[in-house]
Amino acid sequence: MSEIKLFYKKGACSLLPHILLHEAGLSFTTSAENNVSMSDELLSLNPKGKVPLLIANGEVITENIAIMTYINNQVPEKNLLGAAGTMEPIRVYEWFSWLGSAVHAVGFGAFFRPQRFTVSESASVHAGIKEQAKKTLLGSFKVVEDRLDGVHAVGRKFTAADVYLLVFWRWAQLTFGMDLTAEFPKYSALTETVAKRESVVMAMQEEGI
Repeated sequence: MSEIKLFYKKGACSLLPHILLHEAGLSFTTSAENNVSMSDELLSLNPKGKVPLLIANGEVITENIAIMTYINNQVPEKNLLGAAGTMEPIRVYEWFSWLGSAVHAVGFGAFFRPQRFTVSESASVHAGIKEQAKKTLLGSFKVVEDRLDGVHAVGRKFTAADVYLLVFWRWAQLTFGMDLTAEFPKYSALTETVAKRESVVMAMQEEGI
């Protein structure tokens, strides 16, 4: 088994591979990045200046989907992407593609960093972008709610898609300052189920969240 090191930021989307590494039962070390700026080591490994970053047997792997695939390939019997040879992996990647783009990059991206979506430095313009981003995200959560059938996103069993959904639910609860349970009961039930897994508890404790 290769030597594995995960670079993460507290509570960021890098929580996903952190959880999956525990779920896979792999031996690994971590390096916590500062929430304000990236370390020189991280920037030298990934000029994109982003987490997560995984070093595995000397290989540098960036981007959640690629890292998730690597972790799954180390323990294929655990079906972290769903059962091979079925539609489950296709559905997991479908979730990941949409969550990573529409929800993460566009929705939360605009909410957390509105300045990236305008040349204006006006506080009112930034506030407007954030408000629209919140509406977009709540609309995305409605899509999740309508699609869910049971307490898991794919195949009625745990997959990496559940963890990605958990990460974004947590962000929304922390940043919107509102209880989303009544409006999205199925999404809420999924996160409650997944949050009880040992892998999730361990990763969150290690990140101090």
